[in-house]
Parts: sequence; structure tokens; C-alpha cells
Amino acid sequence: MSTYVLVPGFWIGGWAWEKVARPLREAGHDVHPVTLTGVGDRAHLAGPGVDLETHVQDIVNTIVFADLTGVILVAHSGAGSPVTGAADRIPERVARIVYLDSGPMADGMSQLDIREPEERELVERRVAEDGGGVGYPPPSWEEHERAGVSLEGLGEAERAWFASRAVPQPYGTLTRPLRLGGGADALPKTLVTCSFPLEQVHAMIASGHPYFAALSGPEWSFAAVPTGHWPMFSEPEKTAAALAALSA
Repeated sequence: MSTYVLVPGFWIGGWAWEKVARPLREAGHDVHPVTLTGVGDRAHLAGPGVDLETHVQDIVNTIVFADLTGVILVAHSGAGSPVTGAADRIPERVARIVYLDSGPMADGMSQLDIREPEERELVERRVAEDGGGVGYPPPSWEEHERAGVSLEGLGEAERAWFASRAVPQPYGTLTRPLRLGGGADALPKTLVTCSFPLEQVHAMIASGHPYFAALSGPEWSFAAVPTGHWPMFSEPEKTAAALAALSA
């Protein structure tokens, strides 16, 4: 049996993994959903001092204080940055990094750096106008669709569940660059693609696409859960099965 640490993407907390964690635990795995500072039941801790480094330390502390080893460390979406940073700090405790419709961030890059100029301006405006300068509020479903984010599998119930608990993402997690020391470079890594077909992912890797070129190394493996960008809501059983298949 394996130990899983599950880290959600923007706006959501550990609660989002409820329907994924249950079948993993029923199969005998040790599962630790993480709620990062400033979101979920830790939303009251949001503020200008919460940034990417805070979230890296959240994950490190979850693992170290529970004395976890052989961890399968799972990043959904925007959690790719803090998960990469955490694995870089404590690679001796991590057996595999899993990017669930996510990916690793390069050293010295921030979440805003990888966005197109128009999208970056939109984020900055939303933070200033609706987030008090310190939070990035969840976009509407229509805004997600215009940005090309797949909502496949999210019916009214799933959208209502998301909206009822989603909170602004601490803005510092988008602006602070990730700093890496190479500690996680050799760790096994798996991309579980959801909103991109696996064939398309391999084609983009082969073509040297800047977002996928880093996935060409021998440490990478690939799997797919065909659905939208939030598989823990749209396909929780299949997501759990894909993660369980990575168990050592």
C-alpha cells in the first residue's frame, strides 16, 4: 500500500479530494489531502503575506510532521508549482510526483509569467477590483470557457459544490517565482492528463512545445483520465483508479 499526499489547485481546499480519497482509503492506502494556507477551511489565514513559499512550506510540513516517506505527491492544476517546490526540498521522502492536469514550473518562473499578456492583465484587474489587492477571485464558468479551460463532466451539482466552497486564491502564489535547487530532478514523475488527449500531449512533447518539452526525460510516465480540468469532481472514481495504479 502507498501513501498519497493530494494537493488541490487554485481556489479549493483539501475538501475537493473527498470522493477521490475515499476509494483510495478503502483500498488500504494512506491518504492526506492538503488544504493550503488561505483557502478552504484555512481561508481565514489569507492575507498579503501568503505566497508561493507559504504553500511550498505547507506541503513540506504536512509530510515532515506526519513523518511520511515513500510519498506519491499529487498536484492538481496550479498546485504544480508548490508541489514541485516541496519535492525539491524533501526528495528523500517522495517516491513519485504526479501532475494531474498540471505540470512542473521552471526555476525562476511564476504563475503569472506563463500567462499570455491579455490573461495576465485580466488577472491583475480582477485582483485589484474584486480581490482587495491580495486575492484572485474564482472566475465565472463562462470566463473559464473563454480561457479554454475544459468544464467537461461538471454538471449543475458539481458546479454548485465547487462554487459553494471556492474562495479567492492568495495573489502572492501567482506572483512569487519558484526557486529550485535540482533536488527533485531525478524523481519519477507522471503526467495524468485529463483535458488534453494523451496523443496530443505526446505530439507536443515531440515538437518541443515550451509547456511540454520538460516532459521528455526518462523519469516521465503518462496516463489519462479523459474528462475536464477538475477530475476530482467530474470523474473521482477514475481519478482514484489512475492514482492507485501508480502505487508501488
